[in-house]
Formats: sequence, C-alpha cells, structure tokens
Amino acid sequence: MRQYEPDRLTPVEVTAMRRSLRNGRAAMTRRSLLGGALAVGGAGALSACGIPAAGKSQGGVSADDHSATEKVVNFSNWPEYIDVDDSGKNHPTLDAFRKRTGITVKYTEDINDNDEFFGKIQPQLAAGQDTGRDLIVLTDWLAARMIRLGYVQKLDASNLPHAFANLSDQFRSPDWDPGRAYSYPWQGISTVIAYNKKALDGVEVKSVSDLLDNPKLKGRVGFLTEMRDSIGMTMLDMGKDPAKFTDDDYDAVIARLQKAVDKGQIRRFTGNDYTSDLSKGDFAACIAWAGDIVQLQADSPDVGYVIPDSGYMTSTDNMLVPNKARHKTNAERLMDFYYELEPAAELAAYINYVSPVAGVQPYLAKIDKSAASNPLIVPDKAMQARSHAFRSLSSKEETAYQQKFAKLTGA
Repeated sequence: MRQYEPDRLTPVEVTAMRRSLRNGRAAMTRRSLLGGALAVGGAGALSACGIPAAGKSQGGVSADDHSATEKVVNFSNWPEYIDVDDSGKNHPTLDAFRKRTGITVKYTEDINDNDEFFGKIQPQLAAGQDTGRDLIVLTDWLAARMIRLGYVQKLDASNLPHAFANLSDQFRSPDWDPGRAYSYPWQGISTVIAYNKKALDGVEVKSVSDLLDNPKLKGRVGFLTEMRDSIGMTMLDMGKDPAKFTDDDYDAVIARLQKAVDKGQIRRFTGNDYTSDLSKGDFAACIAWAGDIVQLQADSPDVGYVIPDSGYMTSTDNMLVPNKARHKTNAERLMDFYYELEPAAELAAYINYVSPVAGVQPYLAKIDKSAASNPLIVPDKAMQARSHAFRSLSSKEETAYQQKFAKLTGA
C-alpha cells in the first residue's frame, strides 16, 4: 500500500472540530456524550508539535496474532452505541458472544470525536506500535483516511462469512474501501428533512428548495454544522451527485446556501441541539439525522420527516482492525457475530440507527415491530435506492471545502 504524509489539522479544521465538539454529532448524542476542551487541546498539541510521517511506518502491519492463546478482544467504540441491559452495566450481545466463543470483550467507550481519537492513536500507528486496541469504530471519512495512510489491516474474508453474505447492498462497496477489504459498517446514518407539523401550520415541505425558498419559513429553518450533510443534501436538490461533484459544483452549493443565510431564511446551523429547536417549534423544518427523529417521535407527535424526491445522504460508522493489533482473528470473529441476524436485530432495536445487515427485519420484528417497520432503521429497497454517499476527499479538498463551509456558517 502506498504511504502518505499524515493529514495535519489546519486552523480551519481545528475550528470545525471545536464546533463539532460543541454542537455536532460529537456532542449530546447517543454516540458521544463527552469531548470538550481536553479533546481540542490534545489535537491542537499534536498538530503543533508534529507527528512522524506515515512513510516511517509500514501499512497494514500485523503483529503476531495471539487470538488462539489470548481469548480477548479490545474493542473501542462511541458512548451509548451498543445494547445495554436494565442494570445499565452489561451488554447482552457481548455476553452472548463470550458464552459462545469463550472470547471476552474488553469494551471501552473512549471515542468521543473522530479527530480527537485520531490524534490519540496516530503517534503509535505512525511509529509502528500497538495501540492496545483490536477493533475500533470510526466514521467513514476518517476510516477512509486510516486506510489511505496504511494504518489498518486487511481483513481475512474466511473469518467473515456472515458479514460477506449479509452486508446490505447499500453499504457494500464505498469508493474509499471497494469490496470492504478493510472495514465493515457498524451502523448507518441517514440524513433527512425533519419538520414540526404544528409549527408548519399547513405549509408543505417536500424538498430542500422548500427550506431555502419558501418565505413562509423565513427564520424557522435549520441546517447542520456537519459539512457533508448540509452540502450533500443541497447538492442533491440541485441535481448534482455528491459522489462525483467538482469544485464548481461545491461552490454553487455554497453560493445557494449563502443566499439563504443573507436573507435570513436559515435561522442557524446547528449540531445535535437542533432536536430541542425542532421539538419546541423554533424550527419549523430542518436537516436532521434519522436516528434522532426515531427517538423524538416517541415523545413528540408533531415531529415527522420527509425523504426528498432528489434523495438523501447516508454515511456509516465502521469497524476496523488497526495495525499491530494482537487479536486480529478474535476481532474479525466479533465483527462477523454482529452480522448474524439475531445479534444484529438486538443491536438495532436498542440504538435505532440504520442496520447494515440485510435480512434483519423479521428478527427485529420479534423484538420491536415498530422498529422493524420503520424505514429509518430498516430502509426498504426503494429507500435504499434513493441514498447517496459523499465522495472521499483529498487532504487539499478537505481543507478548502471546510474553509468555505466555516465562512458560510460563521464558525
């Protein structure tokens, strides 16, 4: 695998990270409840002092696999992103895996922000050292960076029969990991349009154009501080493909959103705190994450959602095995376990994100019929066909695009 220089954080990216820690999916969500100044300070310090070039390490490096003699998996994940029993102390699916295999999972909820976690493990990976983790879960854009830098190991397909067979077509071959040679999705994340029916007061919302152009919604519209979600949804509305766009296409989207900002159509750009605005009716409609909408609808009957005819954005959080992991085979067995239909259903029933496992629906119905029939958790084929992924970006593009988006949002 070709080696690359590490993607250093620019001032713009640091600002975007701080925004994410305050307001984005890194703040107050089921996946991530903490973060804060320590995370930002740590990443900033790494950027300031410099990190060894990726070329000084070897890509896709395995340690001696101790899986046969050490029956353990060290698994790092986001907070609130796995099933928990009524005591709040045990994870039923992990317990079932241990009972069947004899492998104990040392489960740690220590990923609070993608950039912060990358800053934590990159020095070890760049130096060719073990991170102490056998399995990690990262959002697709950072998973792509890890693969590009040669920091993760190629998976052994013979240990992943259920994953290979049951992976949903929607997630089977992203441009950053064709054929899923290095990663498998933990869960999917859909971006849709949400609305408060009472606040709309009869106004119809079916598209991003309605959000941006209907004067009856002026000052009552929300967009997300996550660049890929807000840009991607607007790009689709303009007839552009987020998987193939050019610099000119990106600039056209920025210009359109800037016009809406200038005329006061957009109330503000938010992270997960849009849920409060939406529930209260301060937002009549907004760009939203489907997992939040599922949870809001349980307590807020006025909250609904729309899948625009132009389509919607989707992303994934992904399981990867970092270089020098001591228990690669055990990690792969755990990955494969979550692609068996019963464990996949238990996980989906608890966390309410998009299950990446095809065929999970009848098993989920035995646990929660409403979840099994909810397309935000189990998209049908028609909905899957309308999903779009944001293409992977080069380091240069990431810096330029984030700078333009930061100027738009006032970050």
